[in-house]
Amino acid sequence: MAFASTLTSQAHDGAGNSASSPANSASEITIGEGHPTHTPGAGRFAPSPSGDLHLGNLRTALLAWMWARLTGRRFVLRIEDIDRVRSGSAQRQIDELQALGIDWDGEVLIQSSRAHVHDEAVKTLLRNGYAFECFCSRKDIREAASAPHVPPGHYPGTCLQLSASEIARKREEFAAEGRRPALRLKAPVSEWTVYDEYFGEYTGPVDHFVIQRSDGAPAYNLAVVIDDAFQGVDQVVRGDDLLSQSPGQAILAHLLGYPTVTYAHVPLVLAQSGARLAKRDGAVTIEELAERGVTIAQIIEVLARSMGIEGVHSASQLLESMDTETLRALPRQPWTPDLDKLFA
Repeated sequence: MAFASTLTSQAHDGAGNSASSPANSASEITIGEGHPTHTPGAGRFAPSPSGDLHLGNLRTALLAWMWARLTGRRFVLRIEDIDRVRSGSAQRQIDELQALGIDWDGEVLIQSSRAHVHDEAVKTLLRNGYAFECFCSRKDIREAASAPHVPPGHYPGTCLQLSASEIARKREEFAAEGRRPALRLKAPVSEWTVYDEYFGEYTGPVDHFVIQRSDGAPAYNLAVVIDDAFQGVDQVVRGDDLLSQSPGQAILAHLLGYPTVTYAHVPLVLAQSGARLAKRDGAVTIEELAERGVTIAQIIEVLARSMGIEGVHSASQLLESMDTETLRALPRQPWTPDLDKLFA
């Protein structure tokens, strides 16, 4: 795996902080375990298989798909199953996307199948001084007095500067209890700038976030960066609740020598109460809506209307009616439909 040896200040090139692309950059890597080949960049949709996709997920999937197709990119699908998994959810999600009319290029990538690659990346970061062992529990972190200028919710730096003897002692204590430390990114900068289609240049703080959990499993923020690069993803469309995670993910990609990613953080779909959409709000999944007699065509129609497009009843019609300027003009406020009246 190529590794960025230096951090340099570079002029904004329309995609935030950029890095020089190594020989095996993401633009040369395609899906599968075979030899890398030159391919176009890609957009992606990467759900966690924790349940059926609801209207908010479906809307984001359509937007990600259209952003990719309308900018000449491939579109890939990944199932991010390293955290919560509900039996059967992955296949149902795939079926739901197909029912909606979304297509993708190549095989569906199952994130857990790449654990060995995630592990190698962790070793590389450790070897190059960009990771450290963290012996803190969640309670320790909550109770720790944060260092000056550490943003709320970020790691307070408790284990960042431990001496070799302190690390050895803590390792022995953990080993005696059958435990192991987590590993965190030793971030070389306090903030980083990314480019977003909706927010423009966005500069945010970079946390010393977990890259490998104490059970040895890769953390989301590590796996998502590595797997995006593997699939050639250079455009990430997702909910705007994840905007603040982008600087940290971007600096990790930079350290691993991956090309710069452009983001498009889209508004969430919220319940009328302002809370995240959930089953308690009524019929929100394709299956639940079908039980009420709602068709895929009707679902597409209301999702398209939320994007400013009227009178379409299929994903292909929506794509034909859309262009990048309309995508960029997407309303910035959350979509809060009245679910009782939406399909009345």
